Amino acid sequence: MSDAAVGASQPVGASQPLVVPGRVSVVVLNYKGADDTIVCLQALQALDWPAERLEILCIDNASGDGSIDRIREAVPGVRVVDSGANRGFAGGCNVGAALATGEFLAFVNNDARPDPRWVAAAVAQFEGSPQIACVASKVLDWDGQHIDYVDGSLTWYGMGYKRETERPDDGSYDTGRDVLFGTGSGVLFRAEVFREVGGFDESFFMFFEDVDLGWRLNLLGHRVRYVPESIVFHKHHASIDNYGRFREAYLLERNALLSMYKNYDEESLAHCLAPAMALAVRRSVARTDLDARMLDLQVRPGGDDVESVLVPKMALTGPLAIDYFVAQFPALAERRAVIQRCRRRSDEELFPLFRQALEPAYPYPAYVEAHRHLAEAFGVREHFARRRQVCVITGEPLGERMAGPAIRAVEICKVLRAEHDVVLVTMGSCDYEGDGFRALSAGGKTLRHIVEHSDLVVFQGLFLTTHPWAVEVPVALVADIYDPFHLEALEQERARPLPQRQKITEGTVDALNTQLARADFLLCASDKQRDFWLGQLAGLGRVNPLTYDDDQSLRRLIDVAPFGLPDAPPVQSRHALRGTIPGIDMTDKVVLWGGGVYNWFDPLTLIAAIDEVRREVPEVRLVFMGMKHPNPGVPQMRMAERARQLSAALELTDRHVFFNETWVPYEQRADVLLDADVGVSCHYPHVETEFSFRTRILDYLWAGLPIVCTRGDALAQLVHDRQLGTAVPAEDVGSLALALTALLRDDEARAQTAARVRQEAAGFTWSTALAPLVAYARHPRQAPDIVPLVGKARWSGSPAMPKPRLLDLREDVALAKEYLRKGGVGELTRRAASRVKRVATHRPAG
Repeated sequence: MSDAAVGASQPVGASQPLVVPGRVSVVVLNYKGADDTIVCLQALQALDWPAERLEILCIDNASGDGSIDRIREAVPGVRVVDSGANRGFAGGCNVGAALATGEFLAFVNNDARPDPRWVAAAVAQFEGSPQIACVASKVLDWDGQHIDYVDGSLTWYGMGYKRETERPDDGSYDTGRDVLFGTGSGVLFRAEVFREVGGFDESFFMFFEDVDLGWRLNLLGHRVRYVPESIVFHKHHASIDNYGRFREAYLLERNALLSMYKNYDEESLAHCLAPAMALAVRRSVARTDLDARMLDLQVRPGGDDVESVLVPKMALTGPLAIDYFVAQFPALAERRAVIQRCRRRSDEELFPLFRQALEPAYPYPAYVEAHRHLAEAFGVREHFARRRQVCVITGEPLGERMAGPAIRAVEICKVLRAEHDVVLVTMGSCDYEGDGFRALSAGGKTLRHIVEHSDLVVFQGLFLTTHPWAVEVPVALVADIYDPFHLEALEQERARPLPQRQKITEGTVDALNTQLARADFLLCASDKQRDFWLGQLAGLGRVNPLTYDDDQSLRRLIDVAPFGLPDAPPVQSRHALRGTIPGIDMTDKVVLWGGGVYNWFDPLTLIAAIDEVRREVPEVRLVFMGMKHPNPGVPQMRMAERARQLSAALELTDRHVFFNETWVPYEQRADVLLDADVGVSCHYPHVETEFSFRTRILDYLWAGLPIVCTRGDALAQLVHDRQLGTAVPAEDVGSLALALTALLRDDEARAQTAARVRQEAAGFTWSTALAPLVAYARHPRQAPDIVPLVGKARWSGSPAMPKPRLLDLREDVALAKEYLRKGGVGELTRRAASRVKRVATHRPAG
C-alpha cells in the first residue's frame, strides 16, 4: 500500500474521472431498500443547488430484488450503478467515490432525506475555510424534532457514539465546531482529500467506517467541521434491520478494535488495547444471561463431560470480534504503519475531540464495574482525563462596552472553554461575568499564582513588560500580537517633543521584543502581518536551526489568527439609528463608521465626501459609531475633534453627519449595524495602516454591509478581490464620493454586494479564525529554542540572540495601571523606558 491511500484496506480508484470544479457528487447506497432510496433521491433532485453542478450516483450493493429497475424508473437523471456484490457501506461508497466527477463528494444514507440547503451550506464552509476537509451535517430524526447527530464522541476503547441522540433540537446545537468525525448519514468531503487518505476502510464492511475516516483525517492534519446549517433527516437504524442486532454488535466490537489499533499512537495503544479487548468480552457476556463461570471449578466443583452448551449469539460478539482482529495481521499492522508514518497531529491534540472518552457508554452493572477497574489499572483515566488550565490576559477593561483587544480576549475564552478550564484576567477594571469561564481583575501575587498554575497563558499588550517575572515561568506562552502597537505609537504620539517620542518608541519596541523573544507561539492577524513579524523574529534570532527544523514553514512558531465574527448571524432587537436618533428616518440611507476615531484614521476625507454625496443622495446619513474609547487610559484623539470641527463648518452635524459620543455596548452592536446600508473605513497612507487589521470591517461582513474603504491594508485587498464593495485611494474625496453614491443609489447592486459579503463572512467566524490557537491549546509546548532556558535562575534569551532589555517595573502593578489611566500606552512606555538601560545587553555564557 502506498502512503497516498492512508489506512484504507484498498485505495480508492487508481484511475479517477476528470474532476469538475464546483460540482458536488452525491453518493447514495442501496441494499434492498428501494422505497427509502427513491424518497432520498427525489429529495436530492429538489436541492437548492444548481442542477449543472450536481451529480447523483446510486450504488446498488447486489440487492437482487429488482431495486435497480425500480429506482431508474422512479428517478430518471440519477446514475444507478450495480456494484456487483454486497460490498457493505464502506465498499459501496468507495465505488461511488471512484466514479464521481465532483470537486466535493457527499454521502447520505438511503433512509434519509436532505434539507434543501444541505449542500449549499456545506460548500460555503468549504469555500470559506480551505483547511476543512470534511463537513459533518446536522442530522435530525425524520420529523426534525430530535437529534440524531450533532457531534461525534469516541470512547477510549474505540467506539464512536452520539451522546446527544434523541435530545430535542432546541437550538442548543446551532453553533459550528470542529469534531472528530461526521456520521455517514450525511457528510461531505473534498473529493481530492477523500481519495488521498484512502476513503472508507472496506474491511469494516459497515459501522464505524465514518468514525475511522474522520479520526484518520484529523490525525493526518485535516479538519472535520460540524455545520448546523447543513441538515439531513434520518430514519434512525432503519438499514440495520436487514442484518439483526447481534451482527450489529459484532461489527461494532470488531471495527472499534480495528480503528483504535490503526489510529492510536504507541503510548495510547499501550494504555488502551488490552483493557479494550477484555471489555469487549465483558460487554458480550453482560448483554446476555450466559453463565460466565460455567467452567470455574470453585463455582462448579467435580467432573464435567458435557462438551457443548447453548450460547446466545450476542455472547459471542466480543470473542469473535477479537478473533477477527487477530486474524487480520499482518495486513492490519501494515495499514497502521502507514498511518503512523503520515501522522501530523498527536493523540494528545485530538483527545478533546473525543469529548467524554471515559464514559462507559453501556449501562450493565457488571460491565461498568469492570470498566472502572481496568481504566484505573492500565492508567487510561490519567492518559485521557486532564483538561488544561488556560489563562487569557488582557490590559483592557472588561464590561458592557469593550474595545477590540478586550473583545478578542473574550472570544478567545469562548472558543477555548469547550475543551479547557479557562480564566480571563484583565489588568484593568472588570465588570463582566464570564460566559462559561471565570473573568476577574488581578495583579501582583494573585496574577502570578494564576499564571504559575496554568498550562497555557495567552496574553496581549504589555503583560511581560509590567510583569517581568513571567518570562521565567515554565509555562507555554502565546503572544497575541495582532495589534502592532509600536506602529500605532508613532502616529499617536506625533504631537510630543522628539526626545519623548524616541523614548516611547524605544519602550514599545523593547516591550514587543520581549514578547517575541520569549513566546512559545505567536498569533498575528494576516499573512501580511506575519511577514512583518517574521522579519522582527529573524532579527531577534528566533528564526534559527531549532525552530526551522521543528517546522520549515515556521507556522509552529507564528501563525495567522485574524479577528473573528460570531458563528451565529446578527439579530436586531431594536432600531438603534433609524427612527431613534433625531434626524435619521426609517427611509434614509445610512453610512456607518464602525468603531472609534483615532489619529491614524481619516474621517475628514469621508466628511468632505458626504458633503458631495448629499447633493445626489439627500437622504444620506453618516453615523460615527463611537467617539469615546471605553478604556479611560486612552486619551481623546485630536482627529476626533477635527472631525467634529469640519462637520460643523460644513453645516452637516445632526443633518447628514451624526456623532455617537459614547461607545456602543458589544452585545448591542447588531442593533446599530443592521440599521446601516453601507460600512466605511478610511485611513491615511502610512505604515500603521499597512499592517493593522481593521476589525470594524469584520463587523460589516457579519452584518452583510457593502464596504467602502481606503486601499492599503489586508482587508481592503479582500474587499477588492471578492467584490465586497469598493476600495478607493487614500485622501481622494471624489473617488470616495463616487463609490458611496453608486452604492446608495443602486438598490439592486447594493443587495448583490451584500449577498457576497454575507457569503464571505462564513470564513471569518471566531471558531475558524482561532483554529491555530485551538490546535496549539490541545498540545501546548514550549518552543524548541526556549525549552532549555525557561525556569533557570534567570532567563537569558535564545542561544542565538542577545537578551531583550526587559522593562524592570518591579513596583506593584497598580503603578502601571495608574500610568495607563493618566496617559495610555505612551505614558507607560515613557516611564518604563528610563529603566531599560539598567539591564545590560549580553549573550548567554556557554
